[in-house]
Amino acid sequence: MIIDQQFAEEIALDLLDINAVILRPNDPFTWSSGWNSPIYCDNRLTMRYPKIRKKIAQKLVAFIKKEYPDIDVITGTATAGIPHAAWVSENMDKPMSYVRAKAKAYGLGNQIEGGIQKGESTVVIEDLISTGGSAMSVVEALRFVGVNIEAVLSIFTYGFDKAIQRFDEADISVYSLTDYPTLIQVASKNNYVDASDLKTLGEWRLNPETWPN
Repeated sequence: MIIDQQFAEEIALDLLDINAVILRPNDPFTWSSGWNSPIYCDNRLTMRYPKIRKKIAQKLVAFIKKEYPDIDVITGTATAGIPHAAWVSENMDKPMSYVRAKAKAYGLGNQIEGGIQKGESTVVIEDLISTGGSAMSVVEALRFVGVNIEAVLSIFTYGFDKAIQRFDEADISVYSLTDYPTLIQVASKNNYVDASDLKTLGEWRLNPETWPN
């Protein structure tokens, strides 16, 4: 679910302007999953732009304060969600934690780092949701140690059916600052893509695993 549609359009344009999102419908990228994709999203680039990263943090803070005012801890996903969780937790004067993809093979062998304990509540901050796998691994790790997850918050989501189903089955609420349909609308309006590319971009969104076949 999009938190604020007007803001979604504004931040989508920001991501396009700084090349955090690149659209190449006629020269697709190949994702690590093997999927062909006309879009590549790297929200880590927001770290380079203080105005944009502050805007993201302020919107997330306002939403959390409104919807989850009694939250105990802010949790980031490793690695791209960590800086955003840090800025949000600092703004809210809350403890922060982050969750690795897997436990360390040395030292104390921690997977969950920072200040979070059994029985506490948290929101998980993720930079990008595609299939939902990385965010769900964080949710599962936190639930295993008795943490209550109120919601997953992301900067951008593709809105794939696979991800929606995963979160629904886990009974997890998911909110994003912007999404793929909004991004394509904004990209078209601001001449980042040609009108003739819109059909291709829409077809990919419907069948990303097999596109362009």
